[in-house]
Order: sequence, then C-alpha cells, then structure tokens
Amino acid sequence: MTDPRTTILARNLINHSCALQPGEHVLFEVIDAPDEIAIELIRAARAAGACPHINLRHTAVTREMFAGATDEQYDAIAAVELAEMQKMDAYIAIRGAANSFENSSVPADRMKLAQKYLRPVHNERVNNTRWCVLRWPNPAMAQGAGMSTEAFEDFYFRCCLADYDKLRAAMEKLAAMMMKTDRVHIVGPGTDLTFSIKGIPAILCDGKLNIPDGEVFTAPVRDSINGTLAYTAPSVFQGIPFDGIKFRFENGKIVEAHCNGNDDALNKILDTDDGARYIGEFSFGVNPFILQPMRDILFDEKIAGSFHFTPGQCYDVAPNGNKSQIHWDLVCIQRKDYGGGEIYLDDKLVRKDGIFLDPALSDLNPAM
Repeated sequence: MTDPRTTILARNLINHSCALQPGEHVLFEVIDAPDEIAIELIRAARAAGACPHINLRHTAVTREMFAGATDEQYDAIAAVELAEMQKMDAYIAIRGAANSFENSSVPADRMKLAQKYLRPVHNERVNNTRWCVLRWPNPAMAQGAGMSTEAFEDFYFRCCLADYDKLRAAMEKLAAMMMKTDRVHIVGPGTDLTFSIKGIPAILCDGKLNIPDGEVFTAPVRDSINGTLAYTAPSVFQGIPFDGIKFRFENGKIVEAHCNGNDDALNKILDTDDGARYIGEFSFGVNPFILQPMRDILFDEKIAGSFHFTPGQCYDVAPNGNKSQIHWDLVCIQRKDYGGGEIYLDDKLVRKDGIFLDPALSDLNPAM
C-alpha cells in the first residue's frame, strides 16, 4: 500500500514545484527509487493534463558507463539526451542512490570527459525547464544522518512537506536585503572572507527547484573575493568524500586549497577548467527542520544557520560570468554547535551563530 505522504509529495511536485499545465511535457528521471513514487508522479501529471515521460536509471549501471567513457560514446549520448530535454517543459528527478561513494572508483579523466559532454544537457534543463530535484529516503541516507530508517523517513517527509508559503514571506525579506547589499563579510573559526554581491539578483527557493528546499542565493562579483574560508560540513563530490576543506582566495581565485588527507583529489577537481577555482554561488541555508549534515547536498545546502559558497558554474538567474563544468556546493554551518560565526551585509550584522537577528527573518532560524 502506497504511503499517503508519497501521494501528497507527488502532487506537490507536479502542482506547486513545476506548476504543470495541460498539454505540457514533463520528464521524470527516477534513479534507484521505488516504483511507487514513479507511478504517483505519472498519475499526478496525468491529473494535471500533462504528458509524462520517464527514464529509469540505476547508479551502479551509470558508474560502469562512466568508467569506460569515450568521446564518441558520450558525444552520441549527450546528443540524444539534449534532444529529449529540449522537448520538455519540466523535469523532476528522484534520486535514491544507496551508496554516495558509488562513483569513487571511476577514473577522474573518464568522469571529467562524461561531464564535459553532459554539461549542455544539464544547462538546458536548468535554464529552459521548470525543474525540481530530490532524493528518496533509504537506509543508507538514514545511516548518514545517524537515524533509524523509520525516524529518517519521518524527518524526510517533514522537511519535504514543509510550509513553503510561510518560509517564502521571510525569504522575500532576506532577498530584498541582499539585493541592496554591496559588501559581504563572513567571519568564523578559520574564516575571514570579504566579497561583493552588488548588482547580482538574489533568488529565493521555496519548494520549486529542490525538495527539500529553503535557501536564498546570489553570486559574488567574480573577482571580488579575498580572504580565507573553512567549511564545517563534510562533502561528497564525484563519489569522493571530503572533510575539512579550506580555501584561500585572492581577487576571486582559489589560490590555496586543503582538506583532511585528500589535497590531490581536491585540487584535481579545482583544476577541471579555468572557472573551477572561482565561485559561482553564495547562498543562505534556511530550512528550519534541517540541522545536521549527511553528505547529501540537497539536504546539506538547506541547513538552517549555514551558507554555501560554490566553486564553479554560476546560475543564469544570478550571473557573475563564471563558467565551468563543475558546480560544487560546499557548506559552512555557523551555529554555535559548529563553532559559530557572523555574517555582515554592508557592515551590518545580520546573522550571528546561525541566528538571524531581524525578527522579520525569525521563521528562517533553526527549529530547536
């Protein structure tokens, strides 16, 4: 019997996140997730009068494809996938991979090659469809979060079915504040960072692009970043785990990069192309129900009391001119239990130890 929360989630994705209209085409990409969510999405799309399309994928199979990637192979794959994406009005991905490190054995040059060819497909999806991406709960995710499977499922649906209309009212105020800002100053343990966001739009995320959602993002002026940044949340990128990442910036560029025990892999990613050592996104995480990292960026980038500072590609809706094959959201949590920290906008303290000081933004503070 289908969990009624699955039905509600599917309807929210179709009607709120993607706002599908009669006659529109939507592509569902379901990766290592149960048939129930795929079926509920198809039913919800049909109820809205839309035309559902579906790709079913498995991470272990995709890993094998990446491992032997060739130019001829991925040139053809990308052409087919791009043509499909260009026919879509909306895109929803359900990703339930049981092993976050599945791609860790893929040679770096093969992964880089596949990403090069698939980047136009990603850009088409991001820039020209109404899209939404979410994970699907499984025992591996529960383990990463330090929870039982049942407790994690309850947490998952609580986050994903949050009252995004309520959050939106506060996020609009934060976005307006950011739009008026020139200089940002962030301080904390190992962090003393300055940059400008002048003239770059601030975009709020209220349950339309990612589920769970809850962030307000912009981009730094590309060459304005100076100082040091020590991230406090662990990360997984290209199937490789990273902890304790630290950057030093000069005029926008990452000139030093270190982490706990994997500097070579870290710097290899940052040397992917010219844009990989510059930042494409700065964002406040504001989902009050998400408090701890679990090496799953769709959750971790929304952690209340956090921000993320992203090497690589910027978004067209908040452009700073940076282009790259990568977009690596790295998270710094500034609540007291992670060492604290402060964020100033034009020399005004707006968030201290993960807590917004303006009462109008209180709905964005951690739900302790």
